[in-house]
Order: sequence, then structure tokens, then C-alpha cells
Amino acid sequence: QVQLVESGGNLVQAGGSLRLSCAASGSIFSINAMGWYRQAPGKQRELVAGISRGGLTNYADSVEGRFTISRDNTKNTVYLQMNSLKPEDTGAYYCNADIIRRLGLAPTQYWGQGTQVTVSS
Repeated sequence: QVQLVESGGNLVQAGGSLRLSCAASGSIFSINAMGWYRQAPGKQRELVAGISRGGLTNYADSVEGRFTISRDNTKNTVYLQMNSLKPEDTGAYYCNADIIRRLGLAPTQYWGQGTQVTVSS
């Protein structure tokens, strides 16, 4: 089985910073794209940032210039550095990964359980 475990969520004041981590474990041959999504109360889950295995990144317009996504392929881990946080960044942050469990198998998407980020004004 495969697990994605997020950590790093917390309560922080506006203007502050947090760093989220997500480690994938279990039966993993390789990981393609990884990403972070967030869901605010009463809203749909949205993509925050994504990163390819080779390091190509993309960001939501609302976080461009403030958030940085990175990954360590040797540790099967993806990070999200969040700076200049705003109250509208509040939500549950979920890790997503496109994982190949064995050579020859098609990739499967996995989700973490989420970590809460709350930004106070």
C-alpha cells in the first residue's frame, strides 16, 4: 500500500511563513507529478502548486511569488514553502502524487489526509 503523510500545518499570523511537507511511503517504484491542493470551508478543492519529477513547477495565480514548491526524489517528499501568508490562504492543504507502484503498471493518484493552515488577520 501507499501512504502520503502531510505535516507542517499550523496557526500563523498574516505575513508569517509556514513550510509544509508530504512524504510518500510504501510500495513505490517511481513518482511522477506531485502537488499541493487546498480547500477552504464551503469551497471546492483547488490546485495551489504542482511540480514534475524533473522539477518543472506551476502555481495558482493567487500564490505566485509567495509560495514555492520543491521536492526531494531521494526521499519521495514534496514541500511547500509559504511566505507572506494571508487570511485567504486558510484551509486544509492536501498533498497529491502520481505514483507508479511497480514497473509496467500505470500510475495511480494518491492523496494525503490533509493538514490545516489557519492564517489570522
